[in-house]
Amino acid sequence: MPENELLEFIALHFADKVRIINPKARLGILTLWSRIDFVEAQLEKMGIDLHPANSKIAVIGNLYGNGLPHLLRNLLYNPQIRDLIICGANRSGSCEELTAFFEHGVEQIVSLGETVTRVKGTKRILDNLIQPGLFAEKPRLVAAGELNDQESRDKLYKHIQSFAPADPLSSQRIEIELPQVEVTHYPSEPRGCTIIADSPLAGWRELIFRLHRFGHLAHLRKGDRQELQNVKVVVTQPRDDEAELEKYGFSVAELQQYQKDMLIAAKPSDHSYTYGNRIREYFGFDSLDKFAHRLRNNPQDRDCYLALWDSGSDIESGDSPCLVSIFFRVYDEQLTLCACYRTHNALDAWLKNVYGLIETQRIVAEKVGIETGPLTVISHSISIDPSKYDLAERVAKSKSFSVNMDPNGQFMFSVDHDAGEIIAQHISNEGFLLHEYRSAKAERIQHEIARDCAVSDINHALYLGRQLAKAEICLKTGETYEES
Repeated sequence: MPENELLEFIALHFADKVRIINPKARLGILTLWSRIDFVEAQLEKMGIDLHPANSKIAVIGNLYGNGLPHLLRNLLYNPQIRDLIICGANRSGSCEELTAFFEHGVEQIVSLGETVTRVKGTKRILDNLIQPGLFAEKPRLVAAGELNDQESRDKLYKHIQSFAPADPLSSQRIEIELPQVEVTHYPSEPRGCTIIADSPLAGWRELIFRLHRFGHLAHLRKGDRQELQNVKVVVTQPRDDEAELEKYGFSVAELQQYQKDMLIAAKPSDHSYTYGNRIREYFGFDSLDKFAHRLRNNPQDRDCYLALWDSGSDIESGDSPCLVSIFFRVYDEQLTLCACYRTHNALDAWLKNVYGLIETQRIVAEKVGIETGPLTVISHSISIDPSKYDLAERVAKSKSFSVNMDPNGQFMFSVDHDAGEIIAQHISNEGFLLHEYRSAKAERIQHEIARDCAVSDINHALYLGRQLAKAEICLKTGETYEES
């Protein structure tokens, strides 16, 4: 018996997420975005042998999210796995990324000013420690399809039944450590972050900046995450950002396709849930139609609220919705939408989800006959994967200086030498005088402005501090005050 036949499959990464069938077998199955138990059930229906002592299948595992670096490391550590069958829902192009890694290799590119490693022909960024050349031979990949039709199931069945393993060229296990990322954070209140942005992409950039700078490292079962809690992002003008999306690796076409797919009512058999099913079918009615009808009859209706979370089944399911509620409200003659997420992947999912919500809001607004207004997204737990911290860092560093109008209004300063007072006039952005603060002491005006919550923008507050200090000096010296 060749020595390499003694190798048994050992998962270096996500050992609790993969299903080991026969550790001495030579065939691996990737289910992409489909659940492992769904594919396993299909195999059982076909009569495929899944007994640990006899099965031709060594392991079944998913491939979605940022799992490619971990999959490749598991394969290097188990060179006896020369053959992989790819089946299940290919929602994010992970099948193409895996194939391209072995067929085309990787390349060094400049992204946001830094050199990174990318799988050729794709947008997938990898750490530079994993290279195709490390494999003595590339795995043989067979794509069987999504298993929702008889043709793909037959293809899978025939391939497994006819499978005869070939001896690998190497029996040497190779272990490549994942890059060690030192994650630090600046002091802040990590449970009360609010972001106001005029577009989805601007909101996403600021969100990544806040997570990169203030997020706390959380040790979850699925791995470490840089996390903030109860983050609220208000997008004042929900719209497409087509001109800038490509710069950050987002595809306009993919986002537009997600807008369509997110609201499909029918639930595929290989999914535990879909947002479209929960919104439009799961509870016995289409909530978008129902809410539009209610708001047409009563624009001040405050009951257009849907909880997507089903406590009777979701708590124990292990695969439950991240989007847990939506609330439609006509406010200032516009249709607003507030969506709450239980957990949120900031880098990969947040912007995609926002685009889906924009379409959801637009559908209801058109049915009501009203303009869309601001979109609010609340994320109870939002995080970034430290394995992708380099991307988060590049996005954070791309943040540039900008001056924004404070939604709480502006200030005009003057000095009344006769009265011996500094005058600070609080003016709305429409030009109305809201309040006039007068005192001989800049500190007194400072405290009164803070008490009244008259300032909401940090940059504006710093500017006010400079003007108050200058006005107080002019009051003492008798100089003429000029705002600058």
